Amino acid sequence: MDFITPVVDDPYTYGCIAAANSLSDVFAMGGKVITAMNLVAYDSCNVSKEMLSAILQGGIDKVKEAGGVILGGHTIADIEMKYGLSVTGTVHPDKALRNNSVKAGDKLILTKPIGAGVITTAWKGDAAEKIHLDKAAEWMAQLNKRASEIAVSLGVNAMTDVTGFGLIGHICEMISDRHGITLDFSVLPFMDGAKIYAEQMLFPGGSVRNQKYFGTRIRNNKLSHTDLMLLFDAQTSGGLLISADPKKADELLKRLHDSGVEAAAVIGEFSDDKGFISIV
Repeated sequence: MDFITPVVDDPYTYGCIAAANSLSDVFAMGGKVITAMNLVAYDSCNVSKEMLSAILQGGIDKVKEAGGVILGGHTIADIEMKYGLSVTGTVHPDKALRNNSVKAGDKLILTKPIGAGVITTAWKGDAAEKIHLDKAAEWMAQLNKRASEIAVSLGVNAMTDVTGFGLIGHICEMISDRHGITLDFSVLPFMDGAKIYAEQMLFPGGSVRNQKYFGTRIRNNKLSHTDLMLLFDAQTSGGLLISADPKKADELLKRLHDSGVEAAAVIGEFSDDKGFISIV
């Protein structure tokens, strides 16, 4: 179950993004979406029935795209708009992909660019250019279904998605206390405009909290404060982080690109440096 407050102006797009965000947890474990139920909190004085209908239609369309059906849901009155889904999926218990089953030497692949947090925060402050917000919305509304299916078919060691804890936070889940990782900042994909708004320090509060909580796990870092903060940026409906045997990484990347997951990139390699992240 997951739900979010609006991150864009358009009601339909907001519905698509909120649904994609909720559905992602099933795909992150290599599962298939079966059913979903709407979770809605809205202010009827400021959100019209037409707007609410558009939000729900966005959710319906994304659930259909995911291969599931919406069974119903629940609506309550609230002063701040919230929408999301309670999702049921299936996966064979022996084939579920965990977030902490990486192996030293594995390559780490990221399937979507990062920067959604700083861009949507800029939008909330009327500082974001429309072209940047629109492209960010496209990324956030993109399902992780195809990338998950490819990863499962090829056989990978671990997988998770990038959401509120940011890139570094979710990598920390993957390395736990048993492994480390070296990240290559030069190959990290960023959303258009993310670095512009980062320079203006328009990060959401969640990004700052991520930096405080996970910052001690980083060493051998020569990045500027702005670049480093982008790695802590709290994401909405981010991409998958996939840990794959190095012998499979090139084939996995090729299949992802061929299927339309064009931003996918190998961003690092897991090591035995237990619990720490190095950035080069």
